[in-house]
This record gives sequence, C-alpha cells and structure tokens, in this order.
Amino acid sequence: MDENPPVFPARVVAWVMAAVALVLTVVGIGVQLRIPAEWQPRPPLTPDFGAALTFPITGAFLVSQRPRFRTAWLICVGGLLASGNVAFTALTFHWAAQDDMGAAVAARAVQLVCRAVAGLLLAIMVPLCSPTGRLPSRRWIPLVALSIAVTMAEAGLGLLRPDPDPGRYPWPKVIHNPLGVDGLLPYYSTARLTLQYVLQFCVVAALASLALRLRHADPVTRRQIAWPLTVFAGYAVLYLLGPDWWIPAALWTGLIPFAIMFAVLRHRLYGIDTVISRTFIAAGLLTMISAVYFGVGALSGLVVSGYHQVAGLAAALFAGAFFQPLRRALQRTMDRALYGRVGDPALLAERLTQEVRRADPGDALSAVVMVVRDGLAVDGVAVEIPDGRPRYVECGRLGPDARPIPLVWHGEPVGRLLIGSPGTHRFAAAHDERVIATLLPHVADVAHAVRMTADLQRSRERILAAREEERRRLRRDLHDGLGQTLGAMAMTLNMARMRLTSSPSAADGLLRDLRAGMDAVAGDIRELVYGLRPPALDDLGLAGAVRALAEETLPAGRSGTARVEVRVGDEMAGLPAAVEVAVYRIVQEALNNIRRHARAARVTITAERRGPDGAHGDDPDGADAVGVGELRVRIADDGAGLPHHVRAGVGLSSMRERAAELGGSCVVSSPDTGGTVVEARFPLAV
Repeated sequence: MDENPPVFPARVVAWVMAAVALVLTVVGIGVQLRIPAEWQPRPPLTPDFGAALTFPITGAFLVSQRPRFRTAWLICVGGLLASGNVAFTALTFHWAAQDDMGAAVAARAVQLVCRAVAGLLLAIMVPLCSPTGRLPSRRWIPLVALSIAVTMAEAGLGLLRPDPDPGRYPWPKVIHNPLGVDGLLPYYSTARLTLQYVLQFCVVAALASLALRLRHADPVTRRQIAWPLTVFAGYAVLYLLGPDWWIPAALWTGLIPFAIMFAVLRHRLYGIDTVISRTFIAAGLLTMISAVYFGVGALSGLVVSGYHQVAGLAAALFAGAFFQPLRRALQRTMDRALYGRVGDPALLAERLTQEVRRADPGDALSAVVMVVRDGLAVDGVAVEIPDGRPRYVECGRLGPDARPIPLVWHGEPVGRLLIGSPGTHRFAAAHDERVIATLLPHVADVAHAVRMTADLQRSRERILAAREEERRRLRRDLHDGLGQTLGAMAMTLNMARMRLTSSPSAADGLLRDLRAGMDAVAGDIRELVYGLRPPALDDLGLAGAVRALAEETLPAGRSGTARVEVRVGDEMAGLPAAVEVAVYRIVQEALNNIRRHARAARVTITAERRGPDGAHGDDPDGADAVGVGELRVRIADDGAGLPHHVRAGVGLSSMRERAAELGGSCVVSSPDTGGTVVEARFPLAV
C-alpha cells in the first residue's frame, strides 16, 4: 500500500465518479418506484442496491486518502457500475412498460455489462486484492483470467439471449432482443446456469484467498484482513443461497466498503477479533447445545413415552454437560483461527519453554519478554528483577502507562512483569488475560532462576574474595610475622655459634633468646592453623569441641555467668569438614552474643542429625535411608531477647552466610516465652 500524499486529479476523478454514481442510484430508485406493479423487477431489491449506495462514496474517500491504493479504485469503479446496473435495470422496465422496446433493449444491454463487470470487480477482484491492493501471489492469476473470461461469457450470453417462451415470461410482454440467436434456445438455460456456478466458484475462491492470507499473515495484517473477510464471508453465504436471500444480501453488501475502509485506515481501533470470536462461540454454542437438547429430549421422549418432565430434565442435563467442554473447544478453534499460534495460550507456553531452553542463561529473560510481547501483541514488555542479573530487560516500547503484574514464585515475590499499551488489537481483553494467566507461572520460574543464578554468582564472588583475602592474610602473617621471626632466629643462631668458644655465657644467653623465639614461632603457627580450622574439631570432635567452646566462653562457677547445657549426640561423626566448621563458628558467635548482650541464666545447645524421613541419625531406618538428611543446631537462652528494631550486624550476617554457603539456613528469633533462639539447618547427603 502506497503512503504517498493524495494526488489532486485522482481525488477529483474519484469524487466525480461518486457523484455520477449517486445520481444514477437516485434516478434508478426514483424510476423503479414509478414502474407499474406488473412491470416491477423481480426480485425488487438486489445486492447491487447496497453496492450502489455505499461503494462509490467509500471508494472516493479511500482514493482521497490513498490515491495509489488499487483496491480503492476497484471499489470506485465497481460502485459506479453497480449504480449503472440499478439505474438501467429500472429504465429497462420503465421503457418496456411504456412500450418503448428499442430504448428498453438498449438499456438492457448497458445493464448487462454493468452488472457483469461490477460483480467481477466487487465480488472477486476486491477480495483478491484486499487489504494490500495486490494479488496474494502470481498463483492467483489463473483465477483472475477465469473470472474475466466467465464475466465476458456471461455478458455475451445475455446480449445474445434468444426470446423466451411468452407463456413462461414473468412480465406482461417479452422484451425482444434484436441480437438474439434462436439457435441458442435449447442450450441457453444450461449455459447460463453453468456460468453462474463457475462465477460462484470464483467468488468462493476469492474468499479463500483472504482466509489463506489471514492464516499466514503477521498480527498487523491479520487484523486488517479480519474485517473484509468477515463481511465477504457473510455476503458469500447469502449469495450462494440464491435470489430468495437477495434482500438481506443487499443490506449486508452495504457494509462491505466500510469494513474495507476500517481495515485500511483504522484497523487498530476496532476489536474485530473479539466481535468475531464471541459471535462464533455464541453461534456455535447455540447451535450445538440446541441440537443436543432437542436430540436428547426427542430420544428420551421416545424411550420414556408419556414422561415429558423426565425427557426435559435429561435433555437439560446432557446440554449442560456439553456446555463447558464445547465452549472451550470453540474458544480454542477461534483463537487459533484469529491469532494463529498466539491464539492458543498452551501453544504459546510451549513456545516460551522452547525459547528459554534454546537461549543462553543470560538471554533467558530476553526470550521471555519477546514471546510475551508477541503473545499479547502489545507495544512493549519488560521484566524487572531487583536482585537479578540482569535486573531489567525490555522488548519494544513500554510507554509511561505500563501495567505492572507481580511475579510470585511459590509465594515469594521475585519481580514484576510490565506490559505496555495494546498494539495490534484493542478490545481482546479476555484473550490477553488467558495468555497472561498461562504465561505468568513460566515467567515467574525464569525470574526465580535468574535470581538464583545471580545469588550463585554473588556467592561465588564472595567465596573467591574470601579466599583471596585469606591468602593475603596468610601471606602477610607468614612474611611479616613468621618470616621476620625466623630470619632473626637465624641471625641469633649464627651469633651464638661465633661466641660459643670465646664467650660461652653470651652464647648461652643468645640460645635462651632463640628458645623463646621458637616458642613465639610455635604460637604463631598455632594461630595460623587455628584460623584455618579450629584444632578442637580434630582433637575432640564436634561434640567435644562445642562443649569445650561453651566452657571457654561461659566458664562454669564464675559469678554472673549463665549455666550451659550441651546436648550433642554421638552421631556427629562423619560430618563434612565444612559443616563442622560452620556449626562451630555459628555456636561460637551465638555464645559470644549471649555473653555480651543476653544477661541469660540458662543456655541450651542442641545438635541432632536427622535422616531424609525425619528419623534421628541413630535410628537404623533413618540412617540407612537414601536421600538428603539434615543437621539441626539450636542455641537457646532465657535472656533479654532481641530488640524491637533489629539491625543485622556482622555477627548475625556471618551466621546466615555460613549456613547459606552450604545450602542451609540460619534463623534468629525471640519466642513469646522470652530469650533468643538461633536455629541453623544444614542438608546432609545420606
């Protein structure tokens, strides 16, 4: 479709054609109203009346907006010829009623040509060229050639029509055709009927071209095609039903140019998809439910003759049982027809799954927003994840009035889905909500995965940073502390050797200093080893190390010190080294907090190992179970508890991080009974 500005001569020509068509239509209607009843055309109203009243004006308007739009010129010329058909049909019978047969024959010849060519342009060429103004492809050229040939044959056959039998003629007097060929009389009816069937085939084929375009078009073009396809389908049905339906066909034909105009100029502003969908579903439900109701009612009436209430109840029950499945089936069918794969939310969810699987982990959100934008046919879609990497991904133009939808994964908010303003369809809210409801869990899953990936990356970065910091500390301690001390000891040893013979007492002093330095070196080495892993874990095991730590932090017998009770079972053997260190450090931090802040009188430390079925670690059934068990550590005191406004300091954060690094959790709380409870859980493979 050409978007060039209107060309002035083209606009003038189009409006002149529309004015001539309007004059011809008014003349035709006025003349027909004055024709005697016996000479009235039968049927009195044809589809050309609807075409004559609306096609010329809408065609001229389209030409003024799109001067190089071919379909607009087809509408203009076709509407003018339809007006000529209306006018010269009325003039034919008017002059025949006045016994002016020469003028009637001439008017009839013009009417035949106008009707044939108008039908070719409006019923065949306009559907073939809608909405772009061009044929769908070169494969449709044979249909155009066939339509032209059949139109010419129909017009020629009408011009050569032999005079019919006066006894079977529906009007008072036969309008003699001077061009008639009497030899065609035996074959005229058959030939005319055959040409009508071929024309009907051409009309249906042109309608099929629109349906094929709809199936393979993009969302924007699909909505443009939906308007003319709907009205042409209604016209084709009425046309195939025959002359008995030409009065409603004339009314329906008047809607066709307006539908084309909406498709060309304002296809985004009218919810044709919703209209078609609801109409199709309502008609389908009404037809099928009525068939089921009356069918079951009739069958029940035959089986239980005389019990009409039973028959009605059975029919109602069957019809009700069919209602919801039938509605869903019709909805899926109509969604697929209107929106293609986008119309079926299940297929769209499958596409989303496939796109996410094919995409790299970093591009998963981009695939999500692209599929959701296509599925909802909106201008833009974005996903916002506060803790994710990336945190924000947008596809298209979101605009200032974006609709936020929270993303919730198993009750946990993980982000927001932002949906922009509607794009290719305006009033398909029901379709949008079905798509959103289907895709939202999948989007939430991807958002959660992005968050977990970001958390994992941050955890790796923290581990790497902690490892490098620990290496730097060890290097500093070894170089600045232990290295300097060993260097000094080497110098002392050399001096002692030199003075050993000349001054034994001085050498003895140097050796005593060397011995003290060795003790300091041993202490430094112990501190380094203790920083890597508490020695008590290797010497006493986890249970003994915890008891020793409790005695060291809160020694028994000292005034003002809490009484500590340690309940650690013997099943702690065989724990991973990382778990032992994490438990030890968490207990150490908790006891330090109790000593500094709790003012507690009693402290209880409990550690127990559970199997995957919840059994204790010393239970044979639980110990032999295959799966993931759990280690639970609980430090409870009866002290002052947590303040109302708790700010997580370094200690609390370190406890949580130590548990999270091993896939566990650490919760610090104050129960209603008072005090503070620190509970840590660690998953264990058993």
